[in-house]
Amino acid sequence: MSQTPNKHRSALTVLFLVNVLNIYDRQALGALIEPLRRAFHLTDAQLGAIPTSFIVVYALAGIPLGRLADRGSRKRLLALGVAVWGGLTALGGLAAGYATLLATRLGVGIGEAVCAPAATSWIGDLVPPARRARAMAFFMMAVPIGVMLSFAASGPAAQAFGWRIALALAGAPALLLVPALSRLPEPVRASAAAPPPAADVLRIPALWWIAVSGAVVNFVLYAFSYFVSAFLTRFHGLSVAQAGVWAGLGSGGAGIAAACTVAAFGDRARDAGRLRLAAWAALLAAPLAWWAIRLPRGQAAAAILLLMAAYGLWQMYYGLVYAAIQDLVGPSLRGTAMAVYFVIMYLGGGAFGPLALGALSDRLAGPAPGEAARAAGLHGAMYVIPAMSVVLALVLWAGARYFRTAAVSPAASSSETGGL
Repeated sequence: MSQTPNKHRSALTVLFLVNVLNIYDRQALGALIEPLRRAFHLTDAQLGAIPTSFIVVYALAGIPLGRLADRGSRKRLLALGVAVWGGLTALGGLAAGYATLLATRLGVGIGEAVCAPAATSWIGDLVPPARRARAMAFFMMAVPIGVMLSFAASGPAAQAFGWRIALALAGAPALLLVPALSRLPEPVRASAAAPPPAADVLRIPALWWIAVSGAVVNFVLYAFSYFVSAFLTRFHGLSVAQAGVWAGLGSGGAGIAAACTVAAFGDRARDAGRLRLAAWAALLAAPLAWWAIRLPRGQAAAAILLLMAAYGLWQMYYGLVYAAIQDLVGPSLRGTAMAVYFVIMYLGGGAFGPLALGALSDRLAGPAPGEAARAAGLHGAMYVIPAMSVVLALVLWAGARYFRTAAVSPAASSSETGGL
């Protein structure tokens, strides 16, 4: 039995807020790069290793948690995940050194691995195919908003009170979201049959291309989000608070515009058309990012505008491609499909964006760099981002070709529930 439209909206709103906190806490260190580097005397490679280790754990934990989402209560699983990652984010503020900070972030990764498989499976049962791009665009609008809030709040909080307080504040909203999740009614699954073997999703050719595209887009976005504040601070001379606020507001505004664009046009392009639209967005983003990085020192305002325009185009990926995955895979495998997608995506390259960019920055800066050399090193390393954006466009076009011949599950194509 489908839920009423008001209950749909309530569930989507709570799931959206859960995803906002998911992204906020995941990106919490992005605005704190410079304070952490100075506090623990870290290299850019060490800083980049934190999100890389996080993502590897996140990807591996996603498989068993995705199977649990297909077999059990998504509500209880999500509530537990929010409690774990929120608590460990706050606990990171007590870290005595690099090792303990890293340990708390790995725990956050395990908790956050619940979010995407459980929430997207929930939305897949809640919303019919004709409206899925709109629903996924709304859900994934949490990414730019979470990044915006994380940078805009964590940067000024760190400058005013220190990075430890900034992390403690990042975990606090979990105290409100766990009870809100617990009150939601779960939608009836469109298929009551036991989930088929997880290996079934690996027999869908288009899903492999989609997973590779995920590796590339997350290489780009994690590297960008993790180092953009440091780039603005080192190369353009902004303070930690200024870089956090402008990176946060810019990415938030651009991402919201991207989500609204997908909501307006994403459901007009079905199946392969969604992948092609995401490919055009990635191709357009590449010259904008290249131009922004090429600008000389001191032109921070122009650099931010161009970088955030590119960021908005990259963010269009999620609403379009996640809706395509839900169309491609039947209801009894949706949580598993997202978990498998994450494993291939992150371990295939998405996890290594910050580490690769940080290591390249250290190499370009030289063996014993001062602040000027560190700025030059990071500036040179940033050119990796527009290059990978071109690769993303090519992979998405290849995936669109295979999507035409994919065997879409009849259950995935039917209108299982009422509309929004």
